[in-house]
Amino acid sequence: MIVDRVSRAVSQRVNARRLRRSLQVMARGDLVRIGTTYGAWTIPGSMLSEESVCYLAGLGEDASFDLGLIERFGCTVHAFDPVPEAARYAEGVCAREPRFHFHPVGLWSADGALRFYENAEPGFVSRSATNMHGTGAFSEAPVRAVDSLMGELGNSRVDLLKLSVEGSEYEILGDTLAKRVPVGVLCVEFAQPAPLPPIREQIAALEQAGYELVCASLPPFNWKLTFCST
Repeated sequence: MIVDRVSRAVSQRVNARRLRRSLQVMARGDLVRIGTTYGAWTIPGSMLSEESVCYLAGLGEDASFDLGLIERFGCTVHAFDPVPEAARYAEGVCAREPRFHFHPVGLWSADGALRFYENAEPGFVSRSATNMHGTGAFSEAPVRAVDSLMGELGNSRVDLLKLSVEGSEYEILGDTLAKRVPVGVLCVEFAQPAPLPPIREQIAALEQAGYELVCASLPPFNWKLTFCST
């Protein structure tokens, strides 16, 4: 197991260097980093305010980014995660922060229900609707499309959409772009390990749709990219 993990880490470092060489990151002077070392994201601070609508998919057991947004901008955030551990963790966060709203659903390209497969690593609470880790154990949970949630919550736009969704990012992004859902800032974790071609294709699709890449963090198992609409 340790040998396999080291081998994967080496492979991901090589892929990260290859991807970084192909990326065009636009310089901005308003970037701020919010959250703990594990849960942090870099975003353009000038694009958010107290009135911002934030949809954050993939809470797990770390709300540092969610709470950091609330503290810095005074906005309300909606967190989405279908796993029971996240729901239990969110109870405590909701109790002390009224601007934090938790929804026990996953994001997808349509409303319905999906199987969420367990992580291969012991202790990880994240689940994958695409079974990216190739495990057999799963539980079923409800899923919602972004535009459907916007209709229910009464939002005409999403100022920040964060996707940390264990392989579902391609499905969600494809649906969001196809429906032209108005999203200002897009924070995407491309779950690892994953082949480079689909990631490059997704980045190209986002750029073609009018998004600029403004930050790329590519450690071995946690690739986080931030895009802004132009």
